[in-house]
Parts: sequence; structure tokens; C-alpha cells
Amino acid sequence: MIRAVVTGASGRMGSLIVRAIAEAGDDFELVGATERIGSTATGLDAGLAAGLRPLQVTVVTELAKALDNADVVIDFTTATASVEHARLCAKRKIALVVGSTGFSASARADIAGCGQKIPVMMAPNMSVGVSLLFRLVGEAARVLGDNYDAEISELHHRHKKDAPSGTALRLAEVVADALGRDPARDVVYARQGDIGERGARDIGVQSLRGGDAIGEHTVYFLGPGEQVELTHRATSRETFARGALRAAKWIVGRKPGLYDMQDVLGLR
Repeated sequence: MIRAVVTGASGRMGSLIVRAIAEAGDDFELVGATERIGSTATGLDAGLAAGLRPLQVTVVTELAKALDNADVVIDFTTATASVEHARLCAKRKIALVVGSTGFSASARADIAGCGQKIPVMMAPNMSVGVSLLFRLVGEAARVLGDNYDAEISELHHRHKKDAPSGTALRLAEVVADALGRDPARDVVYARQGDIGERGARDIGVQSLRGGDAIGEHTVYFLGPGEQVELTHRATSRETFARGALRAAKWIVGRKPGLYDMQDVLGLR
């Protein structure tokens, strides 16, 4: 049995992960749950906070108070909070699964540094389908090559705070790596006005926001006389929760290092 702590336990993803753990039978046990200071869930039973039966775990505001007997922390909060959680997990030698997005380069480096002390599974999207999409996009880019223009679009609900999505950024990195391009120089995030012809090395990324869209990502390869489109469309956040538990089960007992869902699924 894997003993898990869930951060952001009453949020969109956190509550689904708590539910998934409660439904996992003997594979998982919830041993801790946290929320931000000021959350109405603080002090409640984590099960009740997630709309379930009581699970005999109280939601607290300090992760340090929730880590006793934990094997893994599953973290879907914010980039800033995730860095602090990673540092604490590294200090306590507890494995970590990170599904937060919006990381700066320095924040990613901080978490990678923690991966020198503990196993960290970090992915912008825990969906098995998206992990496969990364693989397919890389293969398509290598086969189609420079004669096809690569463009990426992503659609999310109106409440998403970071743009582009972490998944879209990762897709751009996958395309750039396959084509031998530099994401810092060749990825274009906005086009407006008389900007001239599209650059031959451009990888375009566009963000759409509205309604309650859970998440949709499309990579376009636009060539002479034809176009190839690869799309993943999430219809339920439960797919992310299932992926997070799969990652948590995989990461416990691993050597220190920074891993992603490609490792979890054996697609590396």
C-alpha cells in the first residue's frame, strides 16, 4: 500500500485525486492533505472536503504537519507552492509527483535540484493520452521535417491563469528537439500587425480561453498540398487523477532523479 499526501486537496484536481485514492482499494491510503491558508477546507476531514465520506484525515495548511508516514506527495497547486513543497520533500526524503504548471526556468531548476535527493516525477499533463501525443508529435516532426510548418494551439477554461499551457510549451519543446531548433529563439507566442512572412524556423503557439473547456491541444504540420493534425481533447479531469496515481505508484522506491510521464509509461 502506498501512503500518499495530497496538496491542494479541495481544489479541482486535488479533490479528484483524493477521490481516486479513496477508490483505489488496498493500493493507496491517504495519510495527509493540505490547503492554502484561508481555505474554507482547512480543519475539515479531507474526504468531506472532497465531497466523499470521512477519511479520517484532517486538512492542514502546513505540509510539514502532513508528512508523517508518507511515501509520496502528489502536488497540483501553483508553481511557487510546488517549489516549496519540493524542498520540504527533499529534506524529508519523500518522493514527489508534481502536476502544477506555469514554472519559470529558475523554478524548474529548483525542482530539478531537489531531484538530486529524491525521486521527482514532474509533468505538465498526467494524461496517458497526452504522454502518447508527445511521442507521436516527435515522430511526426522527424518524418515530416523542415518542409512542414509546425503550429500548436491550446484551449482551456476561462479560469486558467497561465498561458500558454504547460502541455503546449512541452509540445513546442518536443517539436523543436525533433527539428533541431531552439525553443528560446524559434517558438513564437503571438502574431499581430504587419509582421511579414512566417519565419521558416517558427514554431507557433496560440492560447484560447473560455467557458469550462478542460483542455484541448492540437499540433498542426502544414505542408505543400496537405496538412497533418494531431489532437488530444480531455473530456474529464479524472484522466489526470488516474495518471497522477499511476505516476505515484511508479515513483515510490525509485532512485533520486527528475522523471516525467514518458518514464512512467515506458515511452522513453
